[in-house]
Amino acid sequence: MNSNRPGTAKRVFKKRRPPLRWKQLGSGLLMIALGVGLLLALMQLPERLDTLLLVSTAIANLIGGMGRFLVGLLQLLGVLMLVLVAIGSLLLLAIGSLRFVRGCLGSGPRPIKSRPVQSRR
Repeated sequence: MNSNRPGTAKRVFKKRRPPLRWKQLGSGLLMIALGVGLLLALMQLPERLDTLLLVSTAIANLIGGMGRFLVGLLQLLGVLMLVLVAIGSLLLLAIGSLRFVRGCLGSGPRPIKSRPVQSRR
């Protein structure tokens, strides 16, 4: 039984039937009703809620939040600068004390004394 004979063809994809007309009409009417209902609800919203107050409060909260974020970021940068200055001062203190100890012990390089030039006679 060879299914790859030249006369036989495999059906890989089934043809889809178009949706029935009554299903299309029903889904169309349902979507129209849902859209009209949402628009009616949105039209009643300003009567029940002060929309301008809501928008202005939202904008004020957004600006206030951005302001707080920027103030917090500046404070964090200030703390970071203080930490860097503290680390720098500790490094300077350590390096300075090491040089001071080396200077007291005299273990550093000794300066070369210059000899007077002797003239040959």
